[in-house]
Amino acid sequence: MPVTVLLVDDEPLVRAGLRAVLEAQPDIEVVGEAADGAAVIPLVRRLRPDVIAMDVRMPLLDGIEATRAVLRTIDRPPKIVVVTTFENDEYVYEALRAGADGFLLKRARPAEIVHAVRLVAEGESLLFPASVRQLAARYGDDGANRAARAVMDRARLTDREAEVLRLMARGLSNAEIAERLVVGTETVKSHVSAVLAKLGARDRTQAVIAAYESGFVSPG
Repeated sequence: MPVTVLLVDDEPLVRAGLRAVLEAQPDIEVVGEAADGAAVIPLVRRLRPDVIAMDVRMPLLDGIEATRAVLRTIDRPPKIVVVTTFENDEYVYEALRAGADGFLLKRARPAEIVHAVRLVAEGESLLFPASVRQLAARYGDDGANRAARAVMDRARLTDREAEVLRLMARGLSNAEIAERLVVGTETVKSHVSAVLAKLGARDRTQAVIAAYESGFVSPG
């Protein structure tokens, strides 16, 4: 089955470019488009895309609020990639904190766009871990840090789960973590699932942000 994608951007040329790049792939299908985040919920309900590629800045409802709305109202929500002009943008970090699974630069090469959609759809690795680390270092605030520390304290991760989280923060896939720890991939998947459950994290990105903001992993 192809990965289905909904494009949400107020610039028609951006949507057209993303559609051309993604639909050139045999395993990706663009199932719909929207010009603003306000149109996302009904389209998601009707089209049930696997991934939303969503502009972070839009005139009526931006990508941050649209991400919150999708995760709040949609059962089994799609993965969300926010699309941005600047990677060191506070809006991007807020979208990730709101629940987006990763971000994509508008100037990205076609191969990078395709890779990002596939990676987020698979959900096994962190998209652009170095950039997420830089965003956490720049835009993390004391309130979020205190809340993240409380979550981390309550999680009571085992030593192996803590080790897995540190490797997740470096962007390693399950297979790479398994090779590093000399264990089976299924064992790593179990540890990852335990980490997400204990942290109350939707996915790897949210778990890694919690790790940075709590000070469990240094973003520096």
